[in-house]
Amino acid sequence: MPERLFRIGDLVRYTPFSRQTIHNYTIMGLIRESKWTQGGHRLYDESVFETLRKIDELKKKMTLTEIKEILSTERNSVRLADAS
Repeated sequence: MPERLFRIGDLVRYTPFSRQTIHNYTIMGLIRESKWTQGGHRLYDESVFETLRKIDELKKKMTLTEIKEILSTERNSVRLADAS
């Protein structure tokens, strides 16, 4: 079964975040697109919803820079675990 991919508009519709916030989080590296359309639009997989929920929760106590470090560390841990 093909994976489900979402455009920025879908993320705006299903989350409390604006289009600009989604764009900024992508540029900052807080979230990552999974693929691109032929027209150059970003596509995100389902895991982005959990990441956005986590960002929303962490924003209550941390800066976006601190959140970026946490998410980066988590991604690196997952990559290392997948590699072994």
